[in-house]
Amino acid sequence: MEKPEEQKAERLLILCVDRDNDIGRKTGVKTPVIGKEENMESALKLIIADPEEADANAMFEALRVYDSLDKDETSHDSFEIATIAGSEVRGVAADRKLVSELANVLDRFRANGLILVTDGYADEDIIPLVQSRVPVTSVRRVVVKHSETIEETAEVFSRYLKTLIEDPRYSKIALGLPGILLIALGMLTLLRVLVQFDVYMWAGIVGLVIVGSFLLGKGYGLDKKMSSLISRAYRYSVSGLVAGFSLIAGILIVGIGFYQAGSYVSENFHIAITFPAEIGKLLELPPEIFGWLISKSLDMAVIGVCIVFTGRSIGYLLDRDSRFWRSSALVVVCVWSWTIFSEISRIIINPSLSPDRLIVSVIIEIVVIVASGLSAHFLGKKYQDVFKEKLEEGEELAPESRDHNERQTPAG
Repeated sequence: MEKPEEQKAERLLILCVDRDNDIGRKTGVKTPVIGKEENMESALKLIIADPEEADANAMFEALRVYDSLDKDETSHDSFEIATIAGSEVRGVAADRKLVSELANVLDRFRANGLILVTDGYADEDIIPLVQSRVPVTSVRRVVVKHSETIEETAEVFSRYLKTLIEDPRYSKIALGLPGILLIALGMLTLLRVLVQFDVYMWAGIVGLVIVGSFLLGKGYGLDKKMSSLISRAYRYSVSGLVAGFSLIAGILIVGIGFYQAGSYVSENFHIAITFPAEIGKLLELPPEIFGWLISKSLDMAVIGVCIVFTGRSIGYLLDRDSRFWRSSALVVVCVWSWTIFSEISRIIINPSLSPDRLIVSVIIEIVVIVASGLSAHFLGKKYQDVFKEKLEEGEELAPESRDHNERQTPAG
């Protein structure tokens, strides 16, 4: 009886491929790396240089496969392990270097079978290059169990969330504004239980007013100015109290002026102050309504703004601040602007009126602005010994002012 032919022993090469040459760039190891001890040493160097390197995990997987095959006592196959690398520029240069190093390895170990170990990246590009030289009997893809992208995204998100909650600069916007809106909505809901009204309509109105006020304050820096005035008042300085009181009084007077103008328009044009039922009717008469709004609110608005600037001027005067002259000039300019807006409202209400008075008012306003500015400049120069030079943020003293202050400052 004829004995079956014994299976021919294979010469298997466990090949680890680093196509972009991370091992060479990060550790300086020359490839190809042939042999178990050499691969163990190179893998340790790479994992120490970059603990997150996927090619290091692929090298350790190749070592694990080598050990598992080497411990199989029933197998008469021969095994060898090697690592080859391409080029960091990739493309044709990387492929040519891989082929050259594979040929070098095969010259030293005549393999008739190959177990390819990769990190799973671009296997479709590597396998044809290897298989053209030696048959690939198995492919081991090493995929790291965690997702780097997901972990980085989660870490960045948690940092931003912590910043939004703990940093006062951002928490005022991310938490403060929604908090105000929720409180307002809760109070409106409570009122709806007590008094029957359309809570959704008023929620929209209140929400728009709150968000609009917030954006307006941030856009024009009103929040910082209010904080500055309040801090001055808290220091119990007379100038701070005067400036703060004049600001509040001026805002209230301007608000009353607009309220009176709105009431006048509502009564005379039979437009109820509701939202959004009368918007269509309101849009039918924009020029005339706008003209009457200016006309009826102009007196109170000008008075309120003048009170604000007058209070600031008095505060600067009490502090002997040189900005007193500039604020005083603004009061004069604001008073004369009443004439311009009055003429504008007359022309909007009655377009047939001649614009001559408006043109004259604008020319006089320009003269008033120039005269006020020059007067403030020359008076500031004349009385600069009496008033202190206050620097605003981002300003610098003029060279002559610096020289004057240095001469006035006693030595030592």
